[in-house]
Amino acid sequence: MTRILIMTSGSHGDVAPYAGLGARLRAAGHEVGIAAADRFGPLITSAGLDFHPLSQQDPRAVAATKRGQAANTSGPRGTASVMRIGVDVLRAQIPEMIAACSTADVIMCSLSTLLFGAQIAEAQGSRFLAVPLQTSAPTRYLPPSPLGGRDLGPWANKASATAFGLLGQALFGGVVRDLRAELGLSRRARTTTARWTVLHGVSPTVVPRPPDWPRGMEVVGYWWPPTPADWRPSPELVDFLAAGPPPVYIGFGSMGVGRGERLGQVVRETLRSTGFRAIVHRGWAELAASGENVCTVDHVPHEWLLPHVSAVVHHAGAGTTAAGLRAGVPAVPVPLAHDQPFWARRLVELGVAPAALPLRGLRADRLGAALAQAVGAPAHRRRAETIARRIAQEDGAGRVAEVVDAAMGTCPVSATRRSGGV
Repeated sequence: MTRILIMTSGSHGDVAPYAGLGARLRAAGHEVGIAAADRFGPLITSAGLDFHPLSQQDPRAVAATKRGQAANTSGPRGTASVMRIGVDVLRAQIPEMIAACSTADVIMCSLSTLLFGAQIAEAQGSRFLAVPLQTSAPTRYLPPSPLGGRDLGPWANKASATAFGLLGQALFGGVVRDLRAELGLSRRARTTTARWTVLHGVSPTVVPRPPDWPRGMEVVGYWWPPTPADWRPSPELVDFLAAGPPPVYIGFGSMGVGRGERLGQVVRETLRSTGFRAIVHRGWAELAASGENVCTVDHVPHEWLLPHVSAVVHHAGAGTTAAGLRAGVPAVPVPLAHDQPFWARRLVELGVAPAALPLRGLRADRLGAALAQAVGAPAHRRRAETIARRIAQEDGAGRVAEVVDAAMGTCPVSATRRSGGV
């Protein structure tokens, strides 16, 4: 039995896919644990996985600070702000990361934790796999998703991704050097990032693998979050869905802290002018809407809810984007920062969304017009359904399991352990 430890950091959307991946690896016969912020314990243990808590300040409190607000901007400036916050968070988690990985044969890491996991894997002779939810490796064909959605052209796409990598090394370099010293490693890593095996938890239908990526860097398919076996929708939600035509879904996840009052007003005006029924997710913005045509909810599994709606208005986070595509419903992406503009652009390019509307400065008339087009234009629905059928044929978690099984079968950890990529 292979012992696998998955490390990740961030919001619910940064953790839930790894719970799905872990559950699939466990079903394949491996022993799987996830190291993540302590608030995600129930999500992880309900999937039958071992949980290794990482201490973290309340992210809502951080998001409400001036520093947190600076991080919620798109482009290089916002990305640098996110990384600076990440340096402080991850530095404090290093002892817990080392403890969580201590018995792992294979260490898998999200984009935010891979620089740390790679050093720990080298120190203890474990295999290492990068398993990001975002594409950021240099290529002529795509801009790096963490820097936003604008295609800069072949040369600039590749150069900006290289610059993104250098920025990460510069901001995290001091922490990584301290970690290597603590682990008794030399100053320089034995294995370069170019030799890592990188398996992206993204659908190749949504982001085809760039042909200029090196061998070992793949786009394998989405990893679907598990729905707890004991979860049931509230009677109010069931009754609302049965009371009329499919509603639209509106939710901005962990975005919009400090903007709840304004966003709530935009949502209310949009629903008033369009007459759409809506399910509104409170989220971190604490969205509020009321009326007989509105049902406000807290967390409801997307796998259950989104097939019941006519369109999805969301912040274009990687997880919600994937869930909407899986459900085969049109979208109106409302991105704010980080990789959200990238996913919003992809939804428009795929024909699933009529337009992307930046969350900053969002207006009810524009949101209403986009929603009317998303719901009323059959082309968006047909395209969404086509993509959903293609995604249903993919098996992202199965691809990861195949890589692990092949590597461990070729060189069993009990006999020989090596550092570097799988």
